Amino acid sequence: MTLAGLANHVVLAWGWKRRLIALLAGALSALAMAPFDLFPILALTLPVFVWLLDGAGAGRKGLRAAFASGWWFGFGYFLAGLYWIGFAFLVEAEKFAWLLPLAVIGLPVGLAIFTGFGAMLARLLWSATPFRILAFAFGLSISEWLRGTILTGFPWNGFGYALTSTPYLAQSASLFGLWGLTLIALAAFGSPAALADSGAEKKHRWLPVALAALVLVSLGAFGWHRLSNTKVAEVAGVRLRLMQPNIPQDAKWRPAAKPHIMRKYLSLSDRATAPERQGVQDITHLIWPESAFPFLLDRDPEALKQIADLLPPGKVLITGAIRAEASLPGQTKTRVYNSIRVLNDLGAIVASYDKLYLVPFGEFLPFQNLLESIGLQQLTRVRGGFDAGTRRRPLHVAGLPAAAPLICYEAIYPGYVLPEGPRPRWILNVTNDAWFGISPGPYQHFAQARVRAIEEGLPLVRAANNGISAIIDPLGRIVTSLPLGIEGVIDGPLPTALEATFYARHRDGLALLLAAIFVIAALTARRRKLRGKS
Repeated sequence: MTLAGLANHVVLAWGWKRRLIALLAGALSALAMAPFDLFPILALTLPVFVWLLDGAGAGRKGLRAAFASGWWFGFGYFLAGLYWIGFAFLVEAEKFAWLLPLAVIGLPVGLAIFTGFGAMLARLLWSATPFRILAFAFGLSISEWLRGTILTGFPWNGFGYALTSTPYLAQSASLFGLWGLTLIALAAFGSPAALADSGAEKKHRWLPVALAALVLVSLGAFGWHRLSNTKVAEVAGVRLRLMQPNIPQDAKWRPAAKPHIMRKYLSLSDRATAPERQGVQDITHLIWPESAFPFLLDRDPEALKQIADLLPPGKVLITGAIRAEASLPGQTKTRVYNSIRVLNDLGAIVASYDKLYLVPFGEFLPFQNLLESIGLQQLTRVRGGFDAGTRRRPLHVAGLPAAAPLICYEAIYPGYVLPEGPRPRWILNVTNDAWFGISPGPYQHFAQARVRAIEEGLPLVRAANNGISAIIDPLGRIVTSLPLGIEGVIDGPLPTALEATFYARHRDGLALLLAAIFVIAALTARRRKLRGKS
């Protein structure tokens, strides 16, 4: 079958065949994300999406058909890319397994609404010209931005991440950020759809592909130049140790597991990694992952003493921990925070940061009181849910430059990682992905956090319970890391920060400019086409 014949088959498909084509194309598109990183597959699946919109028709019926095609594509994409979220409901299967279908099916059902909306928006700008590729990229990019923003947002596996799995293309994040890369990725990988054009547009069918190739080569050349000509030094006098305990999630929250957890933390943290290494004696700062303890650290003198005994004079521990705060006057609920705590060598807590972006159904329930009254709980089973921090503040740690602290999936939000005030010099991300086992989830989380380092021009230090723990330089290069699913420690330097990137200075300015160009070009082509018909 020729390419034109395949496109014609997709355009004319209807009913269940049309839905199945969209579903399969969306599911295959998930292979562009970590850990597979087969981003060229989008050059096969996104043209199918474009052809589906070609066949949607005009008027209100056409908009409904476009929405349906987009919804089925999005449903396949999110189902294949996010099925691993269901693993969290099996940690305490006797309590939460019944919610597994809601997580695995319900979340993609909801997220696909954004993709359907993007397809409908694109169809409003549609024309039977190569410029419809720009309408496609604009419509889907707007819906992706909305998905990452509305109701706290969930920008997981944005299409722009397809351009960040290779180090050269990934450098473009320092210019465009995730949303700009999403526009580029959708236009570039959707462009082969024009190769099947016929009629008056046949003579222009190679132009979109040629322009897409030119753009990708240019971005790769920029990345090569940036990697080849940017020097990254090390912060003097700093030696970090990241401890990855790999504690199963079903044990992590049991108070009875406290002695075992503390023994593991203390022994791992002081492990000699080479004959010439002497454990914590040889480092300046020790970092433990998110919500490290099944108890309140600041209310456990024994644990604080154990930490003080572990730390030699002048050494510092940075760790995730749950923090509780007395209720406000007139309230009975104790406020509980997912926090980062900084402890000195006396076991005293000297600094804290409280998580701002909480995980729905993991750390809180929408309509918390109502749902709790009928017996529902979030996965962490904290009565009343966690409370969110009030503002994003820098974390000040003795012996280190100011840090931008991020807990868990706070690292997936482009443009929102920096605290108030002067620009920090590194990003600290503590997380616990043990909820999701050995699945694509932790790989995707790591890949997205790495892009934040490139966007901001800041090194990233990531401590994860079960991996992937790593030190990443401000160009997104891994200095040292521990793979998923093992226990251990890694020692390494803290890379220095770069000057603020274009994206850090202007945020989504370049993405907005690209979006304006795309929509103006698409509207102009549509008007000319309609004028020609009349």
